Amino acid sequence: MSQRVPRNGRALLEREGELAAVDEALADLVGERGHSRGGLLAFAGPAGLGKTTLLAEVRRRAAAHSCTVLSARGGDQEQQVAFHVARQLLQPRLAGSSDQEIRATLGSWYGIVGPALGLCTADGPAPDPQGLRDGLDWVLTHLAVQDAPVVLVLDDAHWADPQSLNWLAAFAPRADELALLIVVAYRPDELPAGADAFRYLPGRAGYRPIALEPLTADAIGELVRDSVGEHADDAFCRECWAVTAGNPFEAVELTVKVRDRGLPPDGTSTHLLRDLVAAVKGRGLIAQLERLGPSTVRLAWAAAVLGTEIEPALAATVAGLGREEAADCADRLREARILTGSQTLGFVHPLIATAVYRAIPDAVRVALHGQAAWSVVDAGQGPTAAARHLLETHPEGDPWVVHQLRAAARETLRAGAPEASRTLLARALREPPPPEERAAVLYELGCSSQLLEPSATVNHLRAALEEEIDDPALRDSILFRLSQSLAHSDRMTEAAELVGHAARTATGARTRLRMQAEQFMWDAFRADEPDSPSRSRRLARLADRLTGRDLTERYIIALRAWDATLRGEPTGTVLRHAARALEGGLPWADEDRGFEVPVLAALTYMYADFPDRAEELFATGIADFERQGWRGAHLSFGYVLLGYLHYRRGRLAEAEELARDGLRLAERVGRGTPVQWYSIAVLVEILLARGRTGEATALAADYAFEEPFPATVTFPDAQAVHGELLLARGMYKDAATELASVGRRLDPRGMRNPAWCPWQMDLALAEFHDAPERAGRTALDAVTRARQFGAPSTIGHSLRVAAQVIRGDTGLDLLAESVTQLEDSPNAYQLACSLVAHGTALRQSRRTGALAEAADRLHRGLEVALRCGADGLAATARRELALIAPLRPAGVTGNGLSDRPHTA
Repeated sequence: MSQRVPRNGRALLEREGELAAVDEALADLVGERGHSRGGLLAFAGPAGLGKTTLLAEVRRRAAAHSCTVLSARGGDQEQQVAFHVARQLLQPRLAGSSDQEIRATLGSWYGIVGPALGLCTADGPAPDPQGLRDGLDWVLTHLAVQDAPVVLVLDDAHWADPQSLNWLAAFAPRADELALLIVVAYRPDELPAGADAFRYLPGRAGYRPIALEPLTADAIGELVRDSVGEHADDAFCRECWAVTAGNPFEAVELTVKVRDRGLPPDGTSTHLLRDLVAAVKGRGLIAQLERLGPSTVRLAWAAAVLGTEIEPALAATVAGLGREEAADCADRLREARILTGSQTLGFVHPLIATAVYRAIPDAVRVALHGQAAWSVVDAGQGPTAAARHLLETHPEGDPWVVHQLRAAARETLRAGAPEASRTLLARALREPPPPEERAAVLYELGCSSQLLEPSATVNHLRAALEEEIDDPALRDSILFRLSQSLAHSDRMTEAAELVGHAARTATGARTRLRMQAEQFMWDAFRADEPDSPSRSRRLARLADRLTGRDLTERYIIALRAWDATLRGEPTGTVLRHAARALEGGLPWADEDRGFEVPVLAALTYMYADFPDRAEELFATGIADFERQGWRGAHLSFGYVLLGYLHYRRGRLAEAEELARDGLRLAERVGRGTPVQWYSIAVLVEILLARGRTGEATALAADYAFEEPFPATVTFPDAQAVHGELLLARGMYKDAATELASVGRRLDPRGMRNPAWCPWQMDLALAEFHDAPERAGRTALDAVTRARQFGAPSTIGHSLRVAAQVIRGDTGLDLLAESVTQLEDSPNAYQLACSLVAHGTALRQSRRTGALAEAADRLHRGLEVALRCGADGLAATARRELALIAPLRPAGVTGNGLSDRPHTA
């Protein structure tokens, strides 16, 4: 027997399986079986099979279970409106609150999510798309927890805007962890290509949606008799099923027409049914509409252009009708079952809306969209509401259109939808803009493309520079953004040359200084800089005479501190310049400056053995990124380099966690990007320090961490880390070749600081197996460089390596000094390494009393290694201690240490 659920006089037929799935999902959601479980429930089917009716029943049943219901519907005419669906879902839960209450609810996400949801105007730098998605995740999670259980219902998902659809597709797997049931319905053949992930999301019914099937002849017969009377005969009902192919929408509309015409529901009328059903769709529907008169047709066209939730007054304005005439036309459209509603109008079914819209003659449709754009602006709905209509108009060189599109693009970009902003600006460019505005439009288009397609950004900005530009500030902004895009595309040489030329041709002193600062910065990142020593001398002379009165001067002073770090100048020099640069502040989240220089300033403190100050700066910078919604490459760099800082402090577990978080963010940015090289290099070093060489090798293989290495200088140096990995794998000749290549690249540039790149230390260990004398010279040169820089952690590290390749009594002395240096440093991991190395060397020596001292060193090394999370080193220490135990007289311990084994 068919299950029937009354809804507005209709019956929901032959949906027992679908409703059972709904009931089961709701039972799990409200915890009827002991615990609450959410998930995804998807329904798919062609138009007219009852998806909307089914979702209405889902909402009814959810309300009956005391669930909070969030509801939205995609619209054919609203697909170009960024976050249109997200606003429908979330805005009603917040829009009734005061601004103060919304701020309290959203917390730090207010300025990121608020503009996208239409809750506040955008202010400050635009969030990146990932940052905004994270914010929407937080809001939906917060609602799911606060208002649990929650049912989110999305109808016509195939027409959802891409921003909302991509967000929900990414969020949906998390519903299992919340008291949140997501129910969606869509037409499978119309789901956008970009939403394929949504199509195959794991749901409660497996990896496929529940497919809605046409109704059987019996169900259509029941529906017909419910509408026209129980006296409808079998032949009539069966013909209704045949002409509608079991489509419930068409069957309902057919029965209405049968009833309205007073046709007898028997065999005498069956020959009329095919023509009647044709009148409810396609050309038949349009023919029926045309019989209602020109004014009524025009109002229907205007409604189709406006989309959903149509204001009658606005529809009348777009149609060019007076209010009374429009009201009469609306009545006729309601009687014809084309429109529904009074305070706001809507089409009875999306099929009708689509048919009406497609029937509008092309020229008229374009004109109506143009009129709609003017009308929504006059109604105070703003440029973003007008923009979707302007996208459908033909270019005519209208400055008003360009103005509206640029304003809408700014709003959209600030709301976190750069792809939508790019579409609007590309349309503005085709209008075209007045000649004096063309460079500005190209610049804005480049800014919108920067996160999506850096190569397109470069093309737009180069084109902007070819235009006549009267505003010096605009030209400077274009140059800066272009250099930034080139650099982030691994075209560092072009970036440096661009701002270098701008510095030489600048007419103003401050502009020249700004461009010099940019050139110094990109040169510092270039792996192929032709004359690095000359650049260092120019930078030193310039920085020494600057006072740090503005941000540009402080950037140059910070770059001087970084250059001193790379060159291995004394830490006192490095720290003096770093302190000068930071005295007036170096903001991390200034979109007109970039974050590179503040990061370099923080790293100078790390390499100089002041990690607390470095960590403080990183914490401030990461908080700035998160506050602005920059949760892509910016936050990835922040996490990865903070992880590297923890690695250098010997906090290996925390370092690995941060590096993996950074890598996950880098994955979302894209493979092969600079941030991914940083992430892999740091994570490989951490895994090697933890004794997990196999895992480091697999990671490097997965990400093709090998030649060709990027043209950008990375921290740590990617090629040097690859050489270190080869060394750890016992591939000594390959490691020596790789590390010697690093030296040939860095030494001529004056980058001689082993604190930044310890290639000499690893090279010495690689050379030792075939050329021990050369290994000793290499190691001692590294010691000299480390002493010149003066950071105890680097000196101690270099001394240990020198001892490992020199050995003998000299080696023991070097190891003792290494331990002393590292005890005065913040690098616990290097201290553990030197303690274990010294203990091992003492065990192997013939010095009197060496065993007791060796045991002392090894016990201490084991304790520090365990605290650091250096599992491989801890295992080495235990093995060495096990070798000592049989050699020592019974009951004798070193320095009173117990013979009991140390455990974590």
